[in-house]
Order: sequence, then structure tokens, then C-alpha cells
Amino acid sequence: MRVANCESEAVQWFLTRGYVVMLGLRRGYGATGGNWAENYSSACTAEGYAEAGQAGAEDIDALVTYATSLPFARRDGAVVVGQSAGGWATDAYDSLPHPKVIGMVSMAGGRGGHVRNMPNNNCRPDELARAAGMLGRTASTPMLWVFTANDTFFAPTIAVAMHAAFTRSGGNAELIQLGPYGSDGHTLFFGKGGSAIWGPLMERYLASRRAGP
Repeated sequence: MRVANCESEAVQWFLTRGYVVMLGLRRGYGATGGNWAENYSSACTAEGYAEAGQAGAEDIDALVTYATSLPFARRDGAVVVGQSAGGWATDAYDSLPHPKVIGMVSMAGGRGGHVRNMPNNNCRPDELARAAGMLGRTASTPMLWVFTANDTFFAPTIAVAMHAAFTRSGGNAELIQLGPYGSDGHTLFFGKGGSAIWGPLMERYLASRRAGP
């Protein structure tokens, strides 16, 4: 996989508002190779899903630590935005210590979608919800979760079940269920015209967290 470029719509949304934007690929996703740290096995258990998220969270923490050490960046007040498996890793990061971060946004976050490359085919969504409950137990920062009606990885019923489990166990997340976007709402965050849809939600959330450049 490759990170988005600086001219991409999602990146420009933050850059034009004065943010320093850091893009990173977690272990096993980039051209440098290495083992995939987020393997949750074909059994798709809640424990496996949670461990996969926490492995991704470790990589996010390394990126945050590096980003906040740069001379032109703030030392605190970071915002983490993750999409798909990155959104799930962001959910998991909220369950771990993150003193430099004041805001976390999960865009279409989850795991186990498109089993055998088939849309709307999820591996044990009941276990995914249970894993969300496990992460919610120690989550400490209010989050924003954004999903769409035609997400072929995580349908609205799955998003609602994850959110219910996460908040019931102690997590704090606002769930926004948007209407359909394009042919697959899973692509909203990086998709053309997507920022016009999620941008106002992001603005409101960041203002509530007092997160700014």
C-alpha cells in the first residue's frame, strides 16, 4: 500500500487549516516489507481482533511520538484519524495511554470485512462487536466514528453493534451514520468530494476537543 500524497483532498483539508499532517503505514503494509503485525487469524475471535488493533495502535503511537518531536510541530494536542483497519487501530489506541493526543476519529473503522474478497461478507461481526467492547473498557478520549449506509465492509448494523459494545463498556464515541456515498461508502474519507461530507463533522468534533494548529 501507499500513503496519500500531499495534494490529496483529505490531506489538503487539514493542511489548509494549519495542521501538520503525518501519514504512516503500519507494519506489513508498506513497500519495505516485514511481518504483518495485525494478523487476527482466520478464526476471527474478539481476542484476535483486539490484539490486531493494539498492534496497529503501537505503530500509531510511534508515529505520534515522532511527529510531536519535530521542531515545527506542537508537543501535544495531536489528532489521530484512521480509516478502515486504521480506524480500528485508532479505536484501539484510545484504549492505551496516549498523553500527546486530544482527539481521535475513526472513519469506517473495523476489521474482518470482505472475507474471500466478497463485499458485504464479514468474518464474525459478533466477535468484532465483542472486541469493540474490550477496547472500550480502558478508552479515555471521546471519539468520533463515521460510517456510511453503503459501506461494503461494515454495514450500518455492524457499526451500530460495535458502537453499542464500545460505549456500554465505558468508551465514549459519537457515532455518525451518513447516507450512501458513491458505489462504496467505505471510500468516503479519501474519496472525491468526501471532505465536503465529513469536513463539517470533523470541524465540529475538533472544536469540541479544542484541537487546532
